[in-house]
Amino acid sequence: MNSRLLQRAKTALLIIDMQEAFRNIIPDFVEISSRIVTLIRGFQILQIPIILTEQYPKGLGHTAKEIADSVDRACKIYEKTTFSCCGIDDFISELNEKSVEQILICGIEAHICVNQTAHDLLSRGFQVHLLVDCVSSRFKWNKQIGINKILQSGAIASSVEMALFEIMRESTHPCFKQIQALIK
Repeated sequence: MNSRLLQRAKTALLIIDMQEAFRNIIPDFVEISSRIVTLIRGFQILQIPIILTEQYPKGLGHTAKEIADSVDRACKIYEKTTFSCCGIDDFISELNEKSVEQILICGIEAHICVNQTAHDLLSRGFQVHLLVDCVSSRFKWNKQIGINKILQSGAIASSVEMALFEIMRESTHPCFKQIQALIK
């Protein structure tokens, strides 16, 4: 099996700072939130760990309602003031405890928190898959610069549909019909 393809037992999803304060300033916030909810549902079906972060929730509010309502109540939400998620106490420990080697990242803003997290994860030896259809920034040029820099640094481009089908590998997967129903 190609080592750049996602493997369920080694994968986790990281949702970075999809908070209410950004709803009215990120142009495609609603569309991205909707795609992330689909991804969450798929990852729950496939039993893949999901981690959320919130940047300074005291000032920026908590995770968008549609996303927060979609995750399991046991899902860990890390509060942070560092731009990189790797600056959070216990974040890397959680990834190591869950034997995560491949991490799908999505969220906002592409050129700040997503960018710095991706680079820190890459420098720690994680294989980073960037969900290009689930990242954004306030300005489209910053979004594109962030995506470009992350991919040029060694992350692998992905999308919601690509990730879900890559993990299943074949239409005979026991969860195929449930996942297929999510994306139709």
